[in-house]
Amino acid sequence: MSKADGGDPAGVSPPAGWADGGGGPMGSKQMEMRKRQMFAAQETPGAAPGQHVGGNRGSNACCFCWCCCCSCSCLTFRNQEDQRPRRASHDLRTEGFLTCEESTTPTLEEVSSWAQSFDKLMITPAGRNAFREFLRTEFSEENMLFWMACEELKKEANKNMIEEKARIIYEDYISILSPKEVSLDSRVREVINKNMLEPSQHIFDDAQLQIYTLMHRDSYPRFMNSTVYKDLLQSLSEKSTEA
Repeated sequence: MSKADGGDPAGVSPPAGWADGGGGPMGSKQMEMRKRQMFAAQETPGAAPGQHVGGNRGSNACCFCWCCCCSCSCLTFRNQEDQRPRRASHDLRTEGFLTCEESTTPTLEEVSSWAQSFDKLMITPAGRNAFREFLRTEFSEENMLFWMACEELKKEANKNMIEEKARIIYEDYISILSPKEVSLDSRVREVINKNMLEPSQHIFDDAQLQIYTLMHRDSYPRFMNSTVYKDLLQSLSEKSTEA
């Protein structure tokens, strides 16, 4: 392409949607400059990946680059800065439910009562632990983890902690990008998205009820016929007989 009179340089035409004098996607010329800076940074000895060669941390040269594969330095620095205040998020996650709840050994009577209703199973730590162990074998442990996280959120009174825990729950179980995303209908998701602007202890109540119902109808019947439950029941029955 040749240079037109009064137009853009040869080979550099404005991308579609770019308005004269207005904001929009980064043009081809700016993109090419950005790529050269990235290549120069990678080829310069001693330069860290994604770091400006000149060390100019304040540069916003690539702030309008929305390419998903972009490893530009401004995004790198922003990611590093975002990680600092969110170290507490990691602590909250590790304080969560990575291990089973503390509970005493259930009695034969208690384990037998789990067959009467799902509520009786879920009301005790021992019941939740056994059910969670079964869900892990079906690769659906996230349903129990989400339900438990919602229960913990309801106990929180501090506004800042409510917002932080709500954000963690959203990222872990509501976001479609999460590998632990739970199955919710679009109506519930829409309500949660709106309420995330100012979350409360009960922001996930509807979602929690949906997951509780799902576990009740779908997983609970299989749990009652599983080896996890039958082996536990048999073990306690034998101990009771020996005693």
